[in-house]
Amino acid sequence: MSIGIFEQALRTLRVESPHFAAVSRHTPKRVSRWFKWLAPGLLIKRWLFISVSGILLTSLGVAIWVGLTPIYRLMGLTSELLETAARIVPSYISGPAAVALGVFLVFWGQTRTVGSITEVLKPESDEELVDMLMAHRRLNRGPKIVAIGGGTGLSTLLRGLKDYSANITAIVTVADDGGSSGRLRREIGVLPPGDIRNCIAALADEEKLLTELFQYRFRAGDGLVGHSFGNLFLTAMSEIAGDLERAIAASSKVLAVRGRVLPATLSDVRLWAEMEDGRRIEGESNITAARGKIATIGCTPSAPPALPAALRAIQEADYIIMGPGSLYTSVIPNLLVPEIRAAIAQSKAPRIYVANIMTQPGETDGYSTSDHIRAIDRVCGMRLFDAVVVHRRSPSAHTLIRYAQDGSYPVFLDREDVAKLGRRIVAANIMEEDLETGYVRHHPERLARVLVRWYGATHGFKFQDAA
Repeated sequence: MSIGIFEQALRTLRVESPHFAAVSRHTPKRVSRWFKWLAPGLLIKRWLFISVSGILLTSLGVAIWVGLTPIYRLMGLTSELLETAARIVPSYISGPAAVALGVFLVFWGQTRTVGSITEVLKPESDEELVDMLMAHRRLNRGPKIVAIGGGTGLSTLLRGLKDYSANITAIVTVADDGGSSGRLRREIGVLPPGDIRNCIAALADEEKLLTELFQYRFRAGDGLVGHSFGNLFLTAMSEIAGDLERAIAASSKVLAVRGRVLPATLSDVRLWAEMEDGRRIEGESNITAARGKIATIGCTPSAPPALPAALRAIQEADYIIMGPGSLYTSVIPNLLVPEIRAAIAQSKAPRIYVANIMTQPGETDGYSTSDHIRAIDRVCGMRLFDAVVVHRRSPSAHTLIRYAQDGSYPVFLDREDVAKLGRRIVAANIMEEDLETGYVRHHPERLARVLVRWYGATHGFKFQDAA
C-alpha cells in the first residue's frame, strides 16, 4: 500500500479549529466578521492599504496611458463634479457618505474574495477564514513547549496544550515492546510506533476522527489481527521515508499535526530493571508484569545517542514538561538517554513534572509524590525540574474501590518531603473521572490550563484563552 493511498484517504479530513467570539453580541454577524479583519496581528490592514493605493495608482496610470492629457483636465472635471455635488448635498453629509460607501465597497470586495478562496480551500468547513487566521496567529505566538514522556499520559497532555501553542515538541520513549508495537519491533525490526502514534493523533486538527482511525485494530486477516492501523501506517512510512524521524515528519504534514513528535533516540533501546528481591527483568512489558519493587532501571545500550532534533528542541525550549505517565516505563526511559537529561539540566527554561494521580501496580506500589521525585533524581543523578503538579482531590469511593481491587491507590502528597527536595507544589483539580467505568485520568484542558497559568505567572507571559 503506497503513501499516495493514505494521502488520498486522509485528504478529506476537515479542520475544526476553535471559533472566536464575535466583536459584540449586539453587532450583526457580517459586520463583526468585517471588523475581525482589522484585528491586530493578522497583517491584513497594511495589505488592504497597499491594495487601495494600488487601485488609485492604476486608475491614474490608465488615464494617462489612454491619452487623457494633460491630466489636469481630468482632475478639473472631477473637481467640478465634486463642487456640484457639494452644492446639492452639504459637504458634512456627502463627504462622510462617500467615505462610508468607499470603505464598504472595499471591504465587501475583499470579504467576497476571501469567501471564494475559503470555499475552494475548505469546502466543507463552516469556519470563516478570518477565524482560522486569528487562531493560526495566536497559536504561533505561543511559547516553545517541550513535553517529555510516553504512553497515554503524554497524549492526554498534548491534547490540552495544542489549544495554547503550535510550538510544541513531544519527545517520546521508544522502549515499548508489548502489543502491536512489540510484534512489529520483533518481526520487522522497526522502532515501536505505538506511543508516537498516540501523540500524532492527539496533536492533529481532526483529532477525534484520526484517533479512531489510528486506534482501529484489525480483527481478521493473517498477520493483521491485533495490529492497529496507526502502527501499520507509521511502519509503512518508516520503510518509505528511510527512518522513523522522517516518517513522523511526513505523516505530520499529511495529517495536519499542530507541533512535532520526536523519538528520544533512534537506537533499538530495551529496558531492564533490577528488583529489590534480586531479580533482573528484561523488557518494558515484563517489568510491570513482574510485580516487584524496582531498585534500579537501565537500558541496553547503556548510553543511546539522542536524536539531534530532540536536543535542539530542548535547548530552544521556553518551557519543559515531564509526564504524566508510567514512571519507570514512560517517563524515565527518555531520561536514560544521557544527552537528553544533560540538555534538560542545562536548560534555563522552567521545568515541571506532572505527577500521576494513582499508583501503578508493579511500578510504583506505595509511592508518594516525593518517591516519584526521588526516583527521577536517582536515575539522573541531578535535579531536573523545579515544580510538581499534583491533583488536589481524591477520587470517588466507587473509583477507589475499583482501583483497590487491582492494588492501586491515590498517590499521597507528602508536602514536607517534597519541600525538602526543593520542589514547588502546584495543586489543582486536574482529574477526569468516569463514574461508569471507575477509571480516572488527567483532564486535558484543565491540566493544560494549570500548566500555562503557572508558566505565565512565573515568567510574565500572557496566554490568550483557548476557545
